[in-house]
Parts: sequence; C-alpha cells; structure tokens
Amino acid sequence: MGKIAFVFPGQGAQAVGMGKDAYEQTPEAKDIFDRADAALGYPLSRLAFEGPEEELRQTANTQPALLTTSVALLEVFKAQGMKPDFVAGHSLGEYSALVAAGVIGFEDAVRLVRARGQFMEQAVPGGQGAMAAVLGADREPLEALCRDVSEKVGLVELANVNCPGQIVVSGSAEGVAAVGERGKEAGAKRVIPLEVSGPFHSSLMQPAADRLAGELAGVTFKDAEVPVVANVNASPVTSGAELRDLLVKQVVSPVLWEDTVRFLIGQGVDTFVEIGSGTVLAGLIRKVDKSVQVLSVNTAASALGQA
Repeated sequence: MGKIAFVFPGQGAQAVGMGKDAYEQTPEAKDIFDRADAALGYPLSRLAFEGPEEELRQTANTQPALLTTSVALLEVFKAQGMKPDFVAGHSLGEYSALVAAGVIGFEDAVRLVRARGQFMEQAVPGGQGAMAAVLGADREPLEALCRDVSEKVGLVELANVNCPGQIVVSGSAEGVAAVGERGKEAGAKRVIPLEVSGPFHSSLMQPAADRLAGELAGVTFKDAEVPVVANVNASPVTSGAELRDLLVKQVVSPVLWEDTVRFLIGQGVDTFVEIGSGTVLAGLIRKVDKSVQVLSVNTAASALGQA
C-alpha cells in the first residue's frame, strides 16, 4: 500500500463561490464557516460565497477565506475514513496543514492568517515590490541571475519553486523587472508579472515576519499528529515549537514545493489529496511526477466521495 499526503492550496487558488455548496449541504462545513465568521467578527463566509472578487482578492481576506474553505472541506472529507501519512500546504496552505495535523486550533489559525495577510500587505509600500512567474528556467541559472540583478539593480530572490519549469521570483519592482528583461540568460521562455499586493517570500517581507512572530507567540502549538512537510526546508517536522519558528521563516523564504513533492514521493506517497479551492496543486504535482494519483477535494460532492 502506498502512502497518502493531504495537501492544501495557497493564495491564487481563491474563487468567488468556493465552499458554498459544502456550506449548504453539510453541517461540518457550515460549522467551520460559522466559526470563522465568529472568530474574525465579520462575515467572511459571505465574501467567499458572493464576493465581490476585488475584495476577496485582498490578501487579508484571501488568506482566511482559503484556509476556511480548506478546513471546511477537510472536515467533510474526514468522514470518508481516509487518513494522511503526511500533510503539506503551499505557503498559506501550510496553516491548513497545521490544522489538519492537530498543531493549531481552527480559530487560532483563521485569526493568524488574517493578521499574516494584513502584515504582508503593509510590509512594503504599494508599487515598490513585485513578483513574476519565470517559465522554462532551471533553478541554478535563475538563482545566479537573481544574485547578479540584486547586486546591480535591486533585490530579487526565488519565492516559489513550484515544479520543473515554473519558478516565481519576488523582490523590488526594479529587480523583478530586470529579471523579466534578462530572463533568457537563465533559459526562461517567458516571464509573467503576477498581480499581487507585495513581494511575498522575499527578504523584503522581514517586517511582516517580525510582526507575525509576535502573533504566533500567543498561540498554543501542539506537536503534530502526522508529519508536516514544511515549505522552508521540504522536511518532515512534528515539533510544535519548530513548526512555529518555521512559519516566521516562511514569510521571507522560498516555498520549496517541488522539493516537498519529491520528498513525499521518495517516502512512498503515491496518492495526493488536494483539499480546498481549485486544482492548482494537482497541476504542479503532475508536472513533478505524472505517475502519482492526485485527487481534488474542492466541492461538496468530491468531499462526500460522490464525484
């Protein structure tokens, strides 16, 4: 028997209407969305279900809405009896993974990611930071290009190592633009600017990391019931204290998603269950290894095992 990993999406997977069918059809999902609204003191559920999209796209709303959708679908899916051997999440999705592993309570998680979103939005003044997806380049030449641009033009670093041929860079607007202009030097076929509110997962996010550390200090972290494969080091972690420290580092460090998937496959995982809005991770996992099975739990029907 192969092993199973539950994986949880991050920012970019959001869509107006996410979680609505699960909320309407299952008491477990309704309970989670109601608890999110109560914990945050505003109707997050209505924003997730009805939009408007511009408001849902604001980082401080997107993050709690995606986490709540993932946990709501997880609660419904748990009734199917499938248990993970590992959990992991992409950036923000790591918080959903921590809830799934019993490390932090849901209310704490939803408040944390709301604060995390606000800190990330406020860390760098608008227009000064940027991110771009670099398609077709290998990691080492792209890292070398980023170092050169950082010295000569402005800071730019690897932010998400998603899958072969898809790496996101992040940093100063000038630095990211220079990588766009010089991308071919690293073998890039295309460089696509991303619509984001800041240079996430770059060292420019240090002010957000420092503020987040203060918030995390007030939250109870238990040891994980199943290993969490962390974004920062693509390694399995069960210590609650270590997982807390890694969440601070994660804000300024690249998300090693390709490494995470390869690690899990190396541990014998042959079934990945993506739980939450969309199918972003399913696409990335298949680009790493086509032979593994990937299930997407993103609707009430799929969570109930009817899809």
